[in-house]
Amino acid sequence: MNGSRRAFLATAGGVFLGGLAGCMGFPGGGGTDETTPTDAATTTDDVATSDTGGDLSDLELRYETLASGFTSPVDVAIPEAFDGDRRFVVDQPGRVWLHDETGLRTDPYLDLGDRVVDVGGYDERGLLGVAFHPAFADNGRLFLRYSAPSRSGTPSNFSHTFVLSELTVDPEATTVSGDSERTLLEIPQPQSNHNAGALAFGPDGYLYVAVGDGGGANDEGRGHVDDWYDALDGGNGQDVQSNLLGSVLRIDVDSEGGVTGDEDKPYGIPDDNPLVGRAGLDEQYAWGLRNPWRLSFDGDDLYVADVGQAQWEEVNVVEAGGNYGWNVREGAHCFRASTCPTETPDGEPLVDPVLEYPHAARGPSGVAIIGGYVYRGDEIPALSGAYVFADWQSQERLFAARPQASKPWDIAEIPITDLDGGGKNVLAFGRDPAGELYVCTSGNRGVTGTAGTLNRLRPL
Repeated sequence: MNGSRRAFLATAGGVFLGGLAGCMGFPGGGGTDETTPTDAATTTDDVATSDTGGDLSDLELRYETLASGFTSPVDVAIPEAFDGDRRFVVDQPGRVWLHDETGLRTDPYLDLGDRVVDVGGYDERGLLGVAFHPAFADNGRLFLRYSAPSRSGTPSNFSHTFVLSELTVDPEATTVSGDSERTLLEIPQPQSNHNAGALAFGPDGYLYVAVGDGGGANDEGRGHVDDWYDALDGGNGQDVQSNLLGSVLRIDVDSEGGVTGDEDKPYGIPDDNPLVGRAGLDEQYAWGLRNPWRLSFDGDDLYVADVGQAQWEEVNVVEAGGNYGWNVREGAHCFRASTCPTETPDGEPLVDPVLEYPHAARGPSGVAIIGGYVYRGDEIPALSGAYVFADWQSQERLFAARPQASKPWDIAEIPITDLDGGGKNVLAFGRDPAGELYVCTSGNRGVTGTAGTLNRLRPL
């Protein structure tokens, strides 16, 4: 049901900024809680780094606004198949827009508005992520993550159904339909928030899927199972057997049948996933996460930003089988307790984040982390090798950090001196095949109208 862009953007309501604030602990938030380098060196944490970057402390950058008029641009994918010349912007109400050498196309590239839950005002659901198959130019396969009305198998008192699906389309088309959609995975979502939604293909060719803890406060309440940590009731983040919530999943979309081929699954599971052959769900790659808002690869390194509840925001460089602590810990700190364990009863460590920042402090601080990418471009040499990210409340600044031997890494604040029409509130980042960065923003905290923009990060 493809309407014109002008007609849609003139009538669509904004939804994401308020939703983001609520899910991530922003005050008054809707009634909820609170391209691989060839010359890389390695730190003691085996994180790829670069010796070519400059001092970040005096760096100032600007936005070059490429397109505007979005409701809530929560993701941008820039496939290598088109040498970075096509940028696909995910707008939360259910549409993907194409920006190319002609500008922003008049009609949506893909319209799934009739399959996504109705969103408006404060809402964290919607179309949340897209990933193009590494061989998209040949096979036309793309993958989507969205919130659907409750499907069969989702309890009647739950909010909605998490859907991961696949389309096969004409790779050269500038508009496509959803007629070929095939559902790969459904997860019952007990509450409306903490939906995560990022998708990314790793250098191993497998698809990585970020899944939030099911919503609500403290990882407890409706739809949250009991875990091993008795100090708090519930804990999807610490449970690996009952559901897939609070985790990063890793699946093989180029095969079917789970691990053995005997299971009725429309995807395969890599036999080196950490829980294969052990107690737990085979799809899980890492866990102990609350609301992993955006993930990205830099070579073999998987960066996952996890939104805190009320005190700490964090970024993890995720490894297979890593337990990142929620809801025992928030960042590297005990959650709602003066003391807490540093490992599970089985002796598996709770992994510290590589960087964190508080909600209230001088210097880097905020309320809701927005995960980004490591910069690998040529236009901003001083930024080379730094992980660039933001806080939803950034207000004309970004953050950057370079890998270092000890944790947490130092964080630099980078002013955005010229917004060029781009909004102040960052929602997502993208990186093109040349390593240059793009920023999706909104200029309206009220999440109304058409304040969303796609911007390219430029030197001042």
